[in-house]
Amino acid sequence: MRPGQPVSFAAPSPVEAIDHEFSFSRADFERVRQLIYQHAGISLHDGKHAMVYSRLSRRLRDTGHRSFADYLQWLEGVSGPQGDQEWQEFVNCLTTNLTSFFREDHHFVSLNDDLKALTGKPIRIWCCAASTGEEPYSIAMTCQESLGANSGVQIISSDIDTNVLNTARRGVYAAESRGLSPQRLKQFFLRGTGANEGRIRVKPELAKMIEFRTLNLMHTSWSLGDPFHVVFCRNVMIYFDAPTQRKVLERIHKVMRPGGLLFVGHSENFTDSRDLFRLRGKTIYERV
Repeated sequence: MRPGQPVSFAAPSPVEAIDHEFSFSRADFERVRQLIYQHAGISLHDGKHAMVYSRLSRRLRDTGHRSFADYLQWLEGVSGPQGDQEWQEFVNCLTTNLTSFFREDHHFVSLNDDLKALTGKPIRIWCCAASTGEEPYSIAMTCQESLGANSGVQIISSDIDTNVLNTARRGVYAAESRGLSPQRLKQFFLRGTGANEGRIRVKPELAKMIEFRTLNLMHTSWSLGDPFHVVFCRNVMIYFDAPTQRKVLERIHKVMRPGGLLFVGHSENFTDSRDLFRLRGKTIYERV
């Protein structure tokens, strides 16, 4: 090396650079990526090492394993009800849930108008990613505001994560939850008192509009009943690679009525699937 020549050092890999409680190799990370892709269609990019370690460490502690290699070997070998439960916990740990009431408000403004124009009773709506429930309850509130309390709208709301579904079914939130106007708080929620002060609960008449289900979008068949007029699948496809996105779009297409509306996230674009959906508005598609 010549004097004065800059010296460069190879940066340690994200896995090797962290002082871990549990042994976590790059091979372990790649195995996690493969397994979550196979089971949930989620495509983890290379920058998710710390997230995977942090979230799955809880499962190692709960199951008594001292390394990721041991845990993953056990996970792939365990069977029966215990195996089903652990695979669900594995998926729950690695799903991302970010939501709020009336997130991307323009969708609900459009839905309010669209509902009045829909024909065919009952109107059926599917929310593909219930998360902790703010989105399906926002849909239900919009339905009542548009069509009245006795609208007869049927809403199915699903998620792959059983933990967030349990929160959604309870329908209990912080009173200062973002996205709720004072008018909606008064009309659609009960305020907690005593030990529950500072919290709100969805009123029964709103909650009864929604059926919550556990559903994996990677499954090849969905038992969802009659075709849907409206599907909300927002900020879900961003976790899938292009081939998986196409498969899911094809399956959504099959469970929708012709002319049905698909609401997607602000960063999702499906103009390459014009044979299935045509763009109708800002991140709103119409089933061909």
